[in-house]
Amino acid sequence: MRLHSEHNWQFHKEIIAACQKIEDILSEIRKIVVGQDIVMRDILTCLLARGNILLEGVPGIAKTLIIKALAAAFGGSFSRIQFTADLLPTDITGFEGYHPERGFTVYKGPIFAHFILADEINRAPPKVQSALLEVMQELQVTIAGKTYPLEQPFIVLATENPIETRGTYPLPEAQLDRFLFKTLIDYPTLEEEKIIMERNVSIYDFDEFHIQKVCRLHDILSMQSLVKKVFLHDSLKDYIVTIINATRNPDEYNLALGKYIEWGASPRASINFYIASKAHAFLQKRTFVVPQDVKDIAHNILRHRVLLSYDARVMSIDSDRVINEILSKVKVP
Repeated sequence: MRLHSEHNWQFHKEIIAACQKIEDILSEIRKIVVGQDIVMRDILTCLLARGNILLEGVPGIAKTLIIKALAAAFGGSFSRIQFTADLLPTDITGFEGYHPERGFTVYKGPIFAHFILADEINRAPPKVQSALLEVMQELQVTIAGKTYPLEQPFIVLATENPIETRGTYPLPEAQLDRFLFKTLIDYPTLEEEKIIMERNVSIYDFDEFHIQKVCRLHDILSMQSLVKKVFLHDSLKDYIVTIINATRNPDEYNLALGKYIEWGASPRASINFYIASKAHAFLQKRTFVVPQDVKDIAHNILRHRVLLSYDARVMSIDSDRVINEILSKVKVP
């Protein structure tokens, strides 16, 4: 019993130390990014859970700055891929070309970085989307028959513009399922926007904000290992699979909005709940998961996996409303 207690105390100390580094990182990002703390923590949750995140929001609300500042604070490499209708898969992954002096040479694409911003992913045709999502799943790239592993850590922050539909190719549901989170990013408050006007990057260069490297890349890998050790009780596993089951069999749970659910969440949602709830608890400086961790990440896990019918769109019912009802009906352990 004493050894077990000492082990838990040591584990808790490691989490506290790691979370201090996370706070240092957030402090550096806040030098240039105003507000959006919830979004930044969602991104960090995905990073710690070794997942990728889909961010939906209008242009100009600091999506690029957040991921670029995050890369600078960690000392990792950063790539931005602007998705357009004429983009080719090789523009992402790279290709083999002939060089007059070196002969056939592999030119690696922008996907070979630690932090990737896939800007407006829905502007590219499905073949390009599939190339990116395959890389995200396999964490490797095949060029001219040779496989190249991606450097770790690795995270893709993909963005969608919810306003425009002309010239876009919405991601198929099976591809959306590959993202750990879908997070919504909103406008800043009035006070935040006043500060944004003063700090804007049209006046100041990114380097002028002097974002310091306060963490090392291998520290992320250590944190990811710690997250796996966070305890999740069997009762919470039952809670997670019950939530997922409610999306598939809404009648069993007397969901008033259940009639609008066309397809429920896949088993990948359960897997993502499992690891993301641990990452969320980790960021709360806990060695164990509580029900509130599961509830806090439920919308990010499910909003792109609970597919609603056409009638729901007509009635202006979105997936968040359905998720709210599910959480209210499923018994909390």
